[in-house]
Amino acid sequence: MALTDLERRGRELLAAAREHGSGRAADTVVGGADQALRQTLLALVAGARLAEHENPGEATLQVLEGSVRLVAGATAEDGERGDLLAVPEERHALEAVTDAVVLLTVVKR
Repeated sequence: MALTDLERRGRELLAAAREHGSGRAADTVVGGADQALRQTLLALVAGARLAEHENPGEATLQVLEGSVRLVAGATAEDGERGDLLAVPEERHALEAVTDAVVLLTVVKR
């Protein structure tokens, strides 16, 4: 078994995101590119975004810190600490409303 302190790792990634020009940092904490289940911790500074992209499988975003906006076409859903967002099957983007840390869970098809 492996234990990951998501709050501590999230703080570390948020500090790294503040230093990076993109305003983002990430760490895959479970699984990997060749596995069916992948969980990735993402940190974004306020105003940073993940550009529109395809959904690689069934996915959720759990907001661990701050607030984010998940955008798909003309639809947007806001999430705050403690919220769980279902990632739409269509192309979508993620924006940090405030400094934020989210846990992305993907089950590949």
